[in-house]
Amino acid sequence: MSDKDDEEDANQDDMAAEWAAAMSEQEDIDSTLAEQGVADGLTGEASAVEQAGLAPEASPAQYDELVPSNASIEGSPDLDVILDIPVSISMEVGSTEITIRNLLQLNQGSVIELDRLAGEPLDVLVNGTLIAHGEVVVVNEKFGIRMTDVISPSERIKKLR
Repeated sequence: MSDKDDEEDANQDDMAAEWAAAMSEQEDIDSTLAEQGVADGLTGEASAVEQAGLAPEASPAQYDELVPSNASIEGSPDLDVILDIPVSISMEVGSTEITIRNLLQLNQGSVIELDRLAGEPLDVLVNGTLIAHGEVVVVNEKFGIRMTDVISPSERIKKLR
């Protein structure tokens, strides 16, 4: 036998000893519970384990212990964790439904009629969720959007349900 085989046998023996110790502990707990006549229900088992002194006694957590260390003074969580997460923002002028036949007939210069009137505000969507309405503006020769109506967070949550 090689040194590698001896090492593997030793590791297996150690693992077997750990399993035997764990099984022995479980048998001790099971026998203590059986002596106390506890049913298999989780609530009874937990209280019996505590009564038998097999589990450390837990004390109720204080509020200060539950507040994360990175929370601000007001108790609200620190938002720096999520501020750098990228999201997709898009502006929707309007939409319509057409048949595949009409879609295949489109070419340069074709016009598609949308469900919005001219001058109506655009929808501002973040990751597909409507968050505001706005109007198109030109800024430094580039298109932009001026928010005219921002939907409140509570309204956004209602729409998700």
